[in-house]
This record gives sequence, structure tokens and C-alpha cells, in this order.
Amino acid sequence: MDVLDLFPRSILKGQLPDPLLKQLIALGEQVMTAPHHSPDASAKLAGQLSEQRELTPDLPGVQQLMNEQLLPACERWIRHVIDRQPPQGRGPWVPGRYRLQPVDLWLNCQRAGDYNPIHTHGGSFSGVIFLKVPPQINGNSFDGQLCFHGPEDWHIQSFRTGMSQYMLPVPGDFYVFPAWQPHSVMPFRGEGERWSLAFNAMAIPHQKGAAAREAANPSSAAAPMGNVSLSSQRPSPKGF
Repeated sequence: MDVLDLFPRSILKGQLPDPLLKQLIALGEQVMTAPHHSPDASAKLAGQLSEQRELTPDLPGVQQLMNEQLLPACERWIRHVIDRQPPQGRGPWVPGRYRLQPVDLWLNCQRAGDYNPIHTHGGSFSGVIFLKVPPQINGNSFDGQLCFHGPEDWHIQSFRTGMSQYMLPVPGDFYVFPAWQPHSVMPFRGEGERWSLAFNAMAIPHQKGAAAREAANPSSAAAPMGNVSLSSQRPSPKGF
């Protein structure tokens, strides 16, 4: 006999190379030293956090993070999911018929008592990158953990145990997931700050003829990262 796990949700997990992690931590320290120098992202986000600051593409490590880690992770997610579909069922999501466009990236600084309620993002893909974690966030409780939520409430008495999954934040670890995936962040107790980055990206089907133009002129496909918010398209505030 076999047990079939039906209707899975795919979450991609990766780890930053150590030099890039150190560069991004240094960037976080630079931003938190003078947070008013960076745009405040809290008005368009769901988080009840001490600081949420937008990061622009020109800052150290941002483009490297996006181009070498996060966008390839989105591509890896697409290939994992779409390549399991019959060819006629893949729509525009075949290589060369779409592009991945960064939307925004921001720094979250969470202190004791701060939290992020259950929410989703706009766009196609979202993700979180952990930079700094206080030692008391260690898996012995739900404190400070990232939680992915399923379509029903978790209820162990009736064996609905797959309806929430807690992820212990570890510096350098990152998660990429569909923007519609509900998630939340638990508060924590004690001293210290929990730093993470969050981002949104879109998978955009090519218009007719765009693929041929990009093949003839590859530089046209490498559009610079824009820090354009999706908040104006959202019916309610959303964000990590």
C-alpha cells in the first residue's frame, strides 16, 4: 500500500553564500543607523514591526541578491511546478516565453512583541531572506518563526496537521513562494532584533514578437530592477 500526498504546495528553500550574507547584514546596519534616509515601507505592508524600510537597486548587494539568488529561485520554482504538467497545459510558462521582473525589496526589523499577521502579497512570487536572529528564537517555541498556512485551520485532534508549517529563521536561509501563499510571523520575547529582507517579483508573459526581439538584442531582456510598489493594485495592505 502507498500513501499519496495530494495537492502539495511548493516552497523553495535556499541559502545565501557567506560573503553576500555579510554584505547584506552590513547594508542592514547602514539602514538601521539612519532609517529615515530610506523610504518607509510600513504604510503599504501588513506587518506590525518596528521598522520596515524599502531598499533601492543601487544599494550594495541588492542587485547581486536579486540576479544571482532570488530570480533564479523563482525560475527554479517555475520549472519544478510547470515541467510536471503536460506540454499543452503549461500556458506561457515555457522557457523563452516569459520574463521575471523584480518589483520591490525591503528590510524588516522585528523587536520583542512585533508580529506579522496572516497575509499574502501581490505579484507572482514573494520571499524572505533571514539576516539576523536573536538567540532565544531557537525552535523551542513558536516565537519569531515564519509560518506558512494551508487552506484550513490546523487541528491535530482530527489529524489536520499539514495545515501550517513553521520555519525556524536561520541567518542566510531564504524562502521563495507564490505570492498567494498565506504566511505570518510570530512575535518573540526578550532582547535583540530579528532582521529579514522580503521581496516581490512578477512572471510576465512575453507579448507577441517580444521573445524574437530579445533574442536579437539580449540587453533588452535585462531590465534594471525597479522599486515599484504593488500596493496601489491591492485591495488591502499586504506585505511580509
